[in-house]
Amino acid sequence: MRVALFITCVNDTLYPRTGQAVVTLLERLGVKVGFPEAQSCCGQPQFNTGYRHETEPLLRRYATAFRDYEYVVTPSGSCAAMVRDNYPRMGAKAAAEGRGQELADAAAEAVPKTYELTEFLTDVLKVTDVGAYYPHTVTYHPTCHGLRMLKLGDRPRSLLAAVKGLNLVELPGAEECCGFGGTFAVKNAAVSAAMGADKARNITATGAEAVCTLDNSCQLHIGGTLARQGSAVRPVHLAEILASTEGDVW
Repeated sequence: MRVALFITCVNDTLYPRTGQAVVTLLERLGVKVGFPEAQSCCGQPQFNTGYRHETEPLLRRYATAFRDYEYVVTPSGSCAAMVRDNYPRMGAKAAAEGRGQELADAAAEAVPKTYELTEFLTDVLKVTDVGAYYPHTVTYHPTCHGLRMLKLGDRPRSLLAAVKGLNLVELPGAEECCGFGGTFAVKNAAVSAAMGADKARNITATGAEAVCTLDNSCQLHIGGTLARQGSAVRPVHLAEILASTEGDVW
């Protein structure tokens, strides 16, 4: 099984421990993880801002970088959804514009092998108990792309439920967006901040020590808002929880 880690931009620049946690977790489960250094941004910021043609080179780069791998695993529902949902659309539009099948073929190569972390664990490795230990009270925020585009369902919760020592408490309004939304937070800053404030208040009200997310981007937005509200709740990526053991709590 040849597995590659797709690290994502926010992970790489702001939350490198999340990527390290993914490798620690997968290697503990017997998976050898590769990291092709030719990988780059998936192109989501450009695509969402309307620059479809400018995003096309990143689609080609993604397909080429991961060509030699059976699976590509990413700790981001957002970036996984970009590949799986928008790459095929880009390929189809390029073909419809009379520019051939090359982009569509690259998308067809990339899409089936791309998995968000919890999908890979539960659907490919067929595990929910990964041997994790995390002695804290945690609430879970299901990020939008994972919830609505990838349809992750109960996969993340099933993994959290199997973590030794973890007390999972329900988050009111869990399925409401945290307000980040990538470029949405820049274009609609006031709305984004208001949504984040509501989410942060609900998180603090649970009495949890930590809030678990599947995307570093949401973690960034929620964490910043919690800090501004003076909350002691710590945002943490699911990968870091699952990588933790009794001898090494992340």
